[in-house]
Amino acid sequence: MVMTFMLLPWRPELVFTGTSVMGINPKTNKFCSHIDYWDSIKNNDFFSIEGLMDVLKQLQIYKTPELETPKYQILKRTATYEVRKYKPFIVVETDGDKLSGSSGFNAVAGYIFGKNAAEEKIPMTTPVFTQAVDAETSKVSIQIVLPSEKDLSSLPAPNEEAITLRQVDGGIAAVTKFSGEPIENIVREKEKVLRSAVIRNGLKPKPGCLLARYNDPGRTWSFIMRNEVLIWLEEFTLE
Repeated sequence: MVMTFMLLPWRPELVFTGTSVMGINPKTNKFCSHIDYWDSIKNNDFFSIEGLMDVLKQLQIYKTPELETPKYQILKRTATYEVRKYKPFIVVETDGDKLSGSSGFNAVAGYIFGKNAAEEKIPMTTPVFTQAVDAETSKVSIQIVLPSEKDLSSLPAPNEEAITLRQVDGGIAAVTKFSGEPIENIVREKEKVLRSAVIRNGLKPKPGCLLARYNDPGRTWSFIMRNEVLIWLEEFTLE
């Protein structure tokens, strides 16, 4: 269940996943009871402090620009992370230096601003991804997602050999969200905690991770920044 909390000016989304158990009266064949079990809390009493805190946590301000983002469906939301199913999307990418770094951003941003074979300007999207292929972050790339209306055959070629276009196949990812400046030690700690949580819950994470940064750091207060760490999963089934 996803709902928008309209009473706050930033209109946060409240997301609840879990199981609903409906009781049926055998004499009337009508529903006579209804109990919801949320994935994000342990105490599923009709009213619990844990449930209230879970709601309040989702009311935090995160500034998400009104730009196109990769499309996904939330399959499960726990107390510490979401499991999302992403549709395929295309990125323009080049080498980066570290997960929290900006090396290479000007090159990929230049591609969408018209520094390509057709001198075509392409609409900006969000977030900007940096991706590490392994735990040691021995290879990092920085990526900008391209509009979903585009495909590889319709996109102009990059002007620089170091810039490439690639389709990301999508799939299932575990995602944790946080605000503040996404400095390297914080990002690595978020990845470590997320990986431990998904393993503890019986899921199989793939090597590496992505950092998603949704905001312009020069124009956004750090306490409302939206940052996410994503780890692709080998598989996921709803129980």
